[in-house]
This record gives sequence, structure tokens and C-alpha cells, in this order.
Amino acid sequence: MDVALVNPFIEGTLHILDTTALVKVKPEPPFVKENTVHHGDISGFLTVEGDLEATVAISFTEKSILGIVSAMFGEELTEINEEITDAVGEISNMVAGHVTTKIGELGKKVKVKFVKVVTGRNEEILHTAAGRHVVGIPFRTTKGKVLLEVCYSDQSS
Repeated sequence: MDVALVNPFIEGTLHILDTTALVKVKPEPPFVKENTVHHGDISGFLTVEGDLEATVAISFTEKSILGIVSAMFGEELTEINEEITDAVGEISNMVAGHVTTKIGELGKKVKVKFVKVVTGRNEEILHTAAGRHVVGIPFRTTKGKVLLEVCYSDQSS
């Protein structure tokens, strides 16, 4: 897996959380995900088409998403509800825009789209069959844990 193609997803996640919610984020060591089980309570799911075929999930624990969205809205939210689901979709859309720009700067043509929000612990997240591995990049934030999952196949090679 080419780190240069994974970095835009990491940078996008860090940038969006920092600028929209003033949440400081620290990446932890990546790992190869061994199953399809959802590692959070709520996730935004993205697809990438073009020179890369990819799927990406941005997963949040209940604690982290409540803290992040509370910081974004300036009011304390205490449960995952429609506002939280909408915010996960919006965060995912902003990351998608950032990634589209950054991968374009690498000379690749892609379209990154937010597809859906997945809720509930132990739900499955099914990544593209074109990718050989799903890489998990955990983050520790000032609000709790976030996990970025990236799976892709480079179609331009």
C-alpha cells in the first residue's frame, strides 16, 4: 500500500477535525484490519472512483463523536441522534473534498463521494473487493477515539 495515497485521508481527517471542532488529533500506529466488524458506534463511509478504486470509513466512538459535535455546535449533545448522524455525514463530505484535492495534486483523477452513515456497534463495514488489505489508522483525540479505515486498488498502475 502506497503511503502517499493513504496520507491524504489521514491529513483530511486531521484537518477537518482540527478546523471544524478545534479537536487535537494524534495518529497511533496503523494496523491491517482482519475482519469486517465496525470498530466504532457511528461511521461515515466514502467511495473513491477513478485512478483509485477505494472505500474509506471514518469511525467514531460514541464518546468521541458526542464531544466533537458538541464542540462544533457549541452546545452539549448527550446521545447519538439525527443531528449527530448529519454531522458525521458533513464531516465525511468535508474529508472527501480535501482528499479529492490532495490526490489530484499527486496526478491522479478521482471522485470521492460520501455514501452513507453506518450506526451501531458490531455492524459490518464492507470495503471494496479490489483492495487487498484494509488498513486501520487509529487516532486519539481530545474527545476520544477515531478510526480511519482505508482499502484501495490503484487503477492507474
